[in-house]
Amino acid sequence: MKRIALVFLLLLTTQFLKAQEEVVHSVYFVFDKYNLEEKQANDVVAFVKAIDTSRVESIQIYGYCDDRGKDAYNYKLSNNRANTIKSKLIEKGIKNKIIVTIEGKGRVLIDDDIVDNLPEVRQKNRRVDVVMNFKPVPPKPIPGIHSTIKADMIVGDRIYLEKILFDKGSSRLTLKSKNELERVAKLLHKYKNLEFEIQGHICCTPTFQKEAIDKDTKKRMLSHNRAQAVYKFLIQKKIDKKRMTFKGYGNTQPLGNGPDQDRRVELVITKI
Repeated sequence: MKRIALVFLLLLTTQFLKAQEEVVHSVYFVFDKYNLEEKQANDVVAFVKAIDTSRVESIQIYGYCDDRGKDAYNYKLSNNRANTIKSKLIEKGIKNKIIVTIEGKGRVLIDDDIVDNLPEVRQKNRRVDVVMNFKPVPPKPIPGIHSTIKADMIVGDRIYLEKILFDKGSSRLTLKSKNELERVAKLLHKYKNLEFEIQGHICCTPTFQKEAIDKDTKKRMLSHNRAQAVYKFLIQKKIDKKRMTFKGYGNTQPLGNGPDQDRRVELVITKI
């Protein structure tokens, strides 16, 4: 099956950074500490200054802790970590007015099935994420991606369901999404020969996490759950389940048009 995947590597070149709408840089801390080594601070500043600042709309700073300790203590510690990064950025000349969020998120829970490399997993959770938000750019046409289902589709074509988007961390279909899926279901009944895969996608996770946690199920299956939600809805609309499969692709296939469009589900034609 033909698939078009746009892969972005953070800090590879400034040119790649310009193509994104959100970039995350993570700073890691020692257990139970919020002080920052000078090299780490300089790395954060270098990260920010490597970006085309004319396109930076805002900076968000989120602090985290590993899963040990009490909630109240970890919220305080994660806030201290976030404020440490903020202070260093301002000290190095970053404008305070574009830092719109400084928030401690507390503990990062670990999946029950993680037993290997537990110290490494915890170390990566003791961090602050500096999120760079960029001004929107006009969507770029991508070959093989369509906005609706048509009669002349070929195997490998992707139908980007423009109005089927999700809230952050959620796999629940919104009312707007359900209305759009009603329209999609009518087209699928019209073109009964099309078989397809329903693909779920996410955005905005750290580079080492390919999948995100669904805030409702608490499991790291968000893109899978989004695809499954669409699958179940289409079954309710009498679309033959033999015509479709579903799969979550995590953050591996960004469109390059911003995080909102990466919290998506799309259809990929597998047989005509």
